[in-house]
Amino acid sequence: VLAAGRATPDRIALVILRAGGAERWSYGRLTEAVLGVAGGLLDRGLRPGDRLLLRLGNGVSFPLAFLGAIAAGTIPVPTSASLTAPEVARVVALTRPAMIVAGPGIALPDRSAIPVLGEAELRGFESGRRADWAMCDPDRLGYVAITSGTSGSPRAVAHAHRTVWARRMMHQGWEGLGPSDRLFHAGALNWTYTLGTGLLDPWAVGATAMVLAEGTPLAQIPLLLKRHQVSIFAAVPGIYRKILGEHPTLALPDLRHGLSAGEKLPPSLRAGWRAATGTDLHEAFGMSE
Repeated sequence: VLAAGRATPDRIALVILRAGGAERWSYGRLTEAVLGVAGGLLDRGLRPGDRLLLRLGNGVSFPLAFLGAIAAGTIPVPTSASLTAPEVARVVALTRPAMIVAGPGIALPDRSAIPVLGEAELRGFESGRRADWAMCDPDRLGYVAITSGTSGSPRAVAHAHRTVWARRMMHQGWEGLGPSDRLFHAGALNWTYTLGTGLLDPWAVGATAMVLAEGTPLAQIPLLLKRHQVSIFAAVPGIYRKILGEHPTLALPDLRHGLSAGEKLPPSLRAGWRAATGTDLHEAFGMSE
């Protein structure tokens, strides 16, 4: 995922967008921090093949924990920060994690015997002992995603390491993504749509990934699109509908197109986006989870 950034370590890999500013991470800094987190997780007793449950919000801690776990040979299990304690308990029973990493105020299962690593301690690993990449067979389990449950009970979906390799067909087939792009995804990082399209794909080509910080109002999106020279915007149809309801025209000179997934995109919404921005809105099928 981070290999393309080796040639440009000073290029910005990640921008966490806020209404009053932004947090920027270069490829060099991000890579070093990921390997530091990997070393810290191993020092805390995790072993290759163990599962790490992520209870984190939309901030840099999420990708550091996700990629750090994978770099250590362990298996991250991202979950929505909005899950309740009983819902988290069901995920724990389903995935059997060896450890939980959690941000402050995010629900945890009651009376759990599983050790919990605080977000502050996780961030302390960034400058610690760096592990080497745990290379492996591409068919080995890489991470586990929890479905939203909209079509029934939530399920744990296994993703092999080769998942990232297979995603390359979307870089040009759907996203139109290149190394000079600045891709802004408005979704929560635990969702596979945001995780794949918003983080893994931009980094795999050496582009810049941009995400909303926890608590940033959606009403700020049009301003952030312009201020941060976003070239590709990704969201669900509901976000596009909200933006167009408040902004019938948008002056976004750097935007090339938008990406939509998660639910059916109505033709009227596609036409409305085209009229408002002068750019196309591309829909992906089969990405409801």
